Amino acid sequence: MASIQGSFPAISAIRSRRNSSSPFLSSPATATPLVSPARSTETHRKRYVCQSIGRRSFFRAMVQQAVQGAPAAYAKEMERLSAKESLLLAFKDSGGFEALVTGKTTDIQRIDVNERITGLERLNPTPRPTTSPFLEGRWNFEWFGSGSPGLFAAKFIFERFPSTLANLSKMDVVIKDGNAKITVNLKLLNSIESKLNLSTKLYVEGPLRMKEEYIEGILESPTVIEETLPEQLRGAFGQAVNTMQQLPAPIRDAVANGLTIPLSGTFQRLFMISYLDDEILIIRDAAGVPEVLTRLVAPPSSLAEPITEYES
Repeated sequence: MASIQGSFPAISAIRSRRNSSSPFLSSPATATPLVSPARSTETHRKRYVCQSIGRRSFFRAMVQQAVQGAPAAYAKEMERLSAKESLLLAFKDSGGFEALVTGKTTDIQRIDVNERITGLERLNPTPRPTTSPFLEGRWNFEWFGSGSPGLFAAKFIFERFPSTLANLSKMDVVIKDGNAKITVNLKLLNSIESKLNLSTKLYVEGPLRMKEEYIEGILESPTVIEETLPEQLRGAFGQAVNTMQQLPAPIRDAVANGLTIPLSGTFQRLFMISYLDDEILIIRDAAGVPEVLTRLVAPPSSLAEPITEYES
């Protein structure tokens, strides 16, 4: 108490005056108040102002944080869209699919494409792509490496036939319900078209990793474009058509349905999905070689529930 009184001499003085014998000073009606009404009102006003300022500062900080978060997300999204456009332009500059399968893509073009692939992968918006509904749909191969089925088919063709006789014009894949169907479009003599269909089974092994097991391959019967068939081959083509018509029905139907090649247990591979959105799919095989696909047809329902179970 002594320390408090020493800190407030005015209060001690008032208390000593009350204890004196003066009747005037000891009268309750004329006692001097500890704090004047005007000073008390001013103190409460200052306290209210300080509290109001504190509340406004708190809410201002919250608003600033929310406003700053929106531009950051917008900037990241714009960076991702720019990276996608840059990658698609790099494909075009490198000569596209035809240059890739014929081996005409230069080392500079390859490293440029790979650099842009890496730049887009770090902006992947899908954290669990193997169970995302975006994975299903029809995809077109834009870029692939040494371990992909596309390069395997291209090598098979170009090692046996010159590019003037046979070429690989297009390759796409349909992913649906854990299965994939890869279609390789072939063209012979620039007049005969055929397709090689590869059926595979996909197994989810983690949020990024999948296993692909090849089931069978079907080489469809060729379709001849008579208008573009060379004149010297038209006679031979007519004879072949007549021969086909004279074959027994079971053989003719078997030829018409194509040649089936069993592949179960012969080839499988592991890969990871490093990028996935509604337009682009990037996967890397066990050696880290990238494949880039662009969407052709969206899945029937992009709002389907993702699969959450993993198979090993």
